[in-house]
Amino acid sequence: MGRWEPDAPERLVLAALDLFTEQGYENTAVAQIAERAGLTKSTFFRHFRDKREVLFGGQEVLAEMLTSGIAGAPEQAGPLAAVEAALVAVSAGLTEERRAHGPQRLAVIAGNVELRERDALKMVGFSTAMAEALCRRGVPELEASVAAELGVLAFRRGYHRWLENGGDFAEVARRTLREVRAAVAGLEGGE
Repeated sequence: MGRWEPDAPERLVLAALDLFTEQGYENTAVAQIAERAGLTKSTFFRHFRDKREVLFGGQEVLAEMLTSGIAGAPEQAGPLAAVEAALVAVSAGLTEERRAHGPQRLAVIAGNVELRERDALKMVGFSTAMAEALCRRGVPELEASVAAELGVLAFRRGYHRWLENGGDFAEVARRTLREVRAAVAGLEGGE
């Protein structure tokens, strides 16, 4: 193999997803992933810490997009408007390629307790990042936490819709956040 491996991370992700689907996450070794991708094990470890990171790589980038979106929201924007700006900002990282492999990735995660826990931790990380960004804007901690949690709910629901139907993630996220806001408003009706 040559010293330079074009698209190595992408090749490793695709190989891992195929192997996880074929033989299960638990039964797949890093060496198998590298071999399927036509790369070496050391190349795998240059790009990923372990085989879980193949599924969760890029989390830090998405968290940064969320916080940048909140920071860049208009000064007069309320907490949920700032969260909407965060969801719109993260759409830049949700490419058509990610959408193409998203259902397979979700199926692998759904089939493994460890991966479901890791996915839940990822969402906690997103919520924490957004809440901290909102606090930096002067939003009180409780309100910031509630808005961030609602943002994560809208992100998850919007992400699933986007995987199923395609389109512009920013618009899907906006629509989903409006639905979440309406659901919250509806909770007040019975008291």
